[in-house]
Amino acid sequence: MRYLLQNYSDPEAAARLSPQEQEAIRSEYMAVMQSPGVIDGEQLQPVETATTVRVRDGETLLTDGPFVDAKEHLGGFLLIEAADLDAALELAARLPAARMGGAVEVRPLVER
Repeated sequence: MRYLLQNYSDPEAAARLSPQEQEAIRSEYMAVMQSPGVIDGEQLQPVETATTVRVRDGETLLTDGPFVDAKEHLGGFLLIEAADLDAALELAARLPAARMGGAVEVRPLVER
């Protein structure tokens, strides 16, 4: 089964790390990316670069920045193939965001 692992992190937490600690975190993410079953993954630009799009009564409304003001923001994702939810959760627990005050949301994809 395929799963999407959405990586939510606190951007301020990363900013408090030394350059060496930041590089160690990047290395951890790269190691996870090389794990069996990882199909793809990407880091997102900072949340300030986002544009939210809504259509109301036929009018397109654009809002700069994130939709919600939150401590954690979606910072990246992994698309994985795992035997079951337990295997997906085990991989998610290896992501630094899961232990650094953030969270990793694991969601199964609709198989078609």
